[in-house]
Amino acid sequence: MPRAKNAVASRARRKKLLKQTKGNFGARKNVWTVAKNTYEKGLLYAFRDRRKKKSEFRSLWIQRINAAVRQEGLSYSNFMGLIHKAEIDINRKVLADLAMNHTEAFKAIVAKVKELA
Repeated sequence: MPRAKNAVASRARRKKLLKQTKGNFGARKNVWTVAKNTYEKGLLYAFRDRRKKKSEFRSLWIQRINAAVRQEGLSYSNFMGLIHKAEIDINRKVLADLAMNHTEAFKAIVAKVKELA
């Protein structure tokens, strides 16, 4: 009895992966072994960077808060220490949004923190 290789399914698997690597340069898009390595490495990068994105956004929020607070005569670390002492529970994401888009509200928070300090 002949050995069944199921070429249809194998080709479908390869075509699916080659479709995922479309847009890569050179052999990375059309040579099976190279494309497979590229695809797997891309999945690893995607997994890693979904977590890395969170720390990058946190550092962006800190930079934005720092820039806004320095205009009010405080440093970021002093401001965060005072805001915790004042028991104002607003996270960095919201503070950065207020600093960028609602400057009056942010200035009110800074004034409140300065007043309580």
